[in-house]
Amino acid sequence: LILFHGFYAEEKLVGSLASMSTSERIKAIQKMPETMKKKREIRNKVLKEITKKSRHRGTRLSCCTQCLQGTVVSFRRFGNSLSECFHLLQLWHKTLKIIRAEFGTSVLSYFIFLKWLLTFNIFSFLINFSFITIPQFVAAEPNNLSFTGLELLTGAGYFQQTVLYYGFYTNATISKIENGPSYNMQLAYIFTVGIYFVICFLILLFSMAKSFCRNFINPQTYSGNASKLLCTWDFNINNEKAVKLKQKNLSTQIKEDLTEVNREVLNFSVTERVVRIVIHLVSWVAALGTAVAACAGVYFLSINNLKLFMKGHKNDLESQAAMLVLPIVTSLLNAFIPFFYSWLGHLERFRTPGHQIYVTITRNIILKISIVGILCYYWLNIVAASESQCWETLVGQDIYRLVLVDFIFCSLGSFFGEFLQRIIGTTVCVSLGLPEFDIGRNLLDLIYAQTLTWIGILFSPLLPGIQMISFSIVFYVKKVSLMMNCQPPRKVWRTAQMTTSFMFLLFFPSFLGVLSVIGVTVWRLKPSKECGPFRGLTSMYAAVSEWIKILQNYTASKWVVWIYHNLITSELFFFVLSVLVLIFTYFYWQIIEGRKIMTKLLHKQIIN
Repeated sequence: LILFHGFYAEEKLVGSLASMSTSERIKAIQKMPETMKKKREIRNKVLKEITKKSRHRGTRLSCCTQCLQGTVVSFRRFGNSLSECFHLLQLWHKTLKIIRAEFGTSVLSYFIFLKWLLTFNIFSFLINFSFITIPQFVAAEPNNLSFTGLELLTGAGYFQQTVLYYGFYTNATISKIENGPSYNMQLAYIFTVGIYFVICFLILLFSMAKSFCRNFINPQTYSGNASKLLCTWDFNINNEKAVKLKQKNLSTQIKEDLTEVNREVLNFSVTERVVRIVIHLVSWVAALGTAVAACAGVYFLSINNLKLFMKGHKNDLESQAAMLVLPIVTSLLNAFIPFFYSWLGHLERFRTPGHQIYVTITRNIILKISIVGILCYYWLNIVAASESQCWETLVGQDIYRLVLVDFIFCSLGSFFGEFLQRIIGTTVCVSLGLPEFDIGRNLLDLIYAQTLTWIGILFSPLLPGIQMISFSIVFYVKKVSLMMNCQPPRKVWRTAQMTTSFMFLLFFPSFLGVLSVIGVTVWRLKPSKECGPFRGLTSMYAAVSEWIKILQNYTASKWVVWIYHNLITSELFFFVLSVLVLIFTYFYWQIIEGRKIMTKLLHKQIIN
């Protein structure tokens, strides 16, 4: 009976594999936790089954149908080979493999997240440059300001009259040919920024859902357990370096899996528990107190910075130095306070390194988001209400300086934070040893930088291009610092679920907070009267309302007006849409729970 069930299961498996496409069949066979000999047997049986079916169908098929099938197969093979080539040409593919083999998935998750953010900025830069900057070049006036070089640090001076900032863009309808097609810069500006944020919202939701399903709901499907690792060695590898790299990679994954299985359960006495609770409470009070003090310092400094800017300076060098005070102090706080938080984490002695990283990330996100919140309040309530001729450009310059100085401090942090620790740990105090890569601190630096970039897109459309360059440099700086200064984590542990946490932190509070800032700016604040594409309007969104009024006079555009009044501006539509999303989420969750229950039952039956 057992042999019959085994034969029936194998026949069913062969039949299901034969019905798949070539690429799906290859991937399915590769993922099987079987020996190479068993996989070859299954592959041969599948090929025989496909041959039988093709002969049986061949008598019925016409010549044209066979040619069509042959063409489809050829295109499918070409697509598979093309996808493999693209896979090999992926950005930093080899570097990421080396980092995973040497330092494990915990450190690798940081570099994957950095690469993921880089793609966001490349996408944003291409969209803004194509639909906002290039049309502005047609209507741009010559820049009469002189370039001194200090503008690279301050973002002021010569850059103020360039496409880098909001105030330089025209509010006119651009037309290269008289009586020819025109380009409305107001609509292009607001729709480009708006559509970009909608796309980012959908990408973040999809990425979080995919990562959550992979790492939380059904982690066993994607995790490389020991049986899979020991049975799936790639015998096509014949290069010595590739073999050693593959061995290190497998060894690291096995250590991570064993750490998850053999997790130690520590038992503490009542006195030790009380002491640990007191240490945790004191650490949290110190962390929150530091964050409050830092926010207060940034607020009063920003107020003073605006006063100095409005009064003006006699000496130009003094003016340039005054502009850099706020970003330098902010970056100093963001650079040194996380080291204090890391020291608190070591003092608390958490049971697992994962707990320590999550607590450190939580404290850092409170600090950085609070500072960003104070700066947003300063920009939207104080700078926007000031007597500046173009407050949007002033905000864009502030964000430019913050992004640039943060990049400089992030690069220098690798030297002072890791290189000096290596020198001290190997020469002065040998007991300290080489430092470990601080995942929590470096991760929050990325989220903070990306948050500033998202806020600055409205005031400086080309800011994603600057952030794109800085992220590329940061990747190589961190990679070199990691290889030269850091050691692998002392406690090996798998961090597959951390990627989901990173995406969630990027979505909330970072991205949703940015949407709130952009929403207030577009709907509530009055644009400057003398600069920018929305000059003379009561709000930026008024440009859309004026456009809809014009479309009402054209019969062919009635459908756009109907969508605007009945969907976009309708609270009922968004209420119904939210209810449908909640219902879909509920049923999707029930399906996933049902799959989990069925998987557990199947595992029990297999064991029995």
